[in-house]
Amino acid sequence: MKKTAEALQTLELTVGRYLAELEQLDMEQLLAKPSEEEWSIGQMVVHLIQSAELMHLRNVDRCLAGDEAALGNVAEKTEPGRTAFELGSYPSIRIKVPASPQYTPRQPESKEQLAEGLRGVLERMKRTEVKLSQADERYTLPHPGFGALNATEWFLLVDMHYRHHWSQLERLREFLRQPQS
Repeated sequence: MKKTAEALQTLELTVGRYLAELEQLDMEQLLAKPSEEEWSIGQMVVHLIQSAELMHLRNVDRCLAGDEAALGNVAEKTEPGRTAFELGSYPSIRIKVPASPQYTPRQPESKEQLAEGLRGVLERMKRTEVKLSQADERYTLPHPGFGALNATEWFLLVDMHYRHHWSQLERLREFLRQPQS
């Protein structure tokens, strides 16, 4: 399994790449969607920010704090979870979740909102990483696809998730290169 300091370094590079991508795009491009069911680049970045803040890092904090709900959680990691952590990445498959108000990210209001959100996640990751050496691995919380994850695993998931979305960004960039009718 990847070390947290290494994951943080990789995440810094990944966030840097996302920020560089944002610089090259205008708001019209950030909001463009290939279809009603698919996300725009802006929505994808909102998703990355929100999932890190509202799920991954929230669960890191809950595990670190010794949240009662996380102690003695009898669930185990699923086979896809074990594989992802052995490989240090999500499987290279396209994960499609049906559009819904609860899951579909809103369109961003500005490029600055996206850049600030990405930088904010990175800063929070830096503050969190130093606390992980005291993490008690008995505290786990369930991930919908990977099963029971401890604080360190939830932390590592942020980097894995951000890298996983590169293929989606490539598909959306290709869509933007095509002549629009």
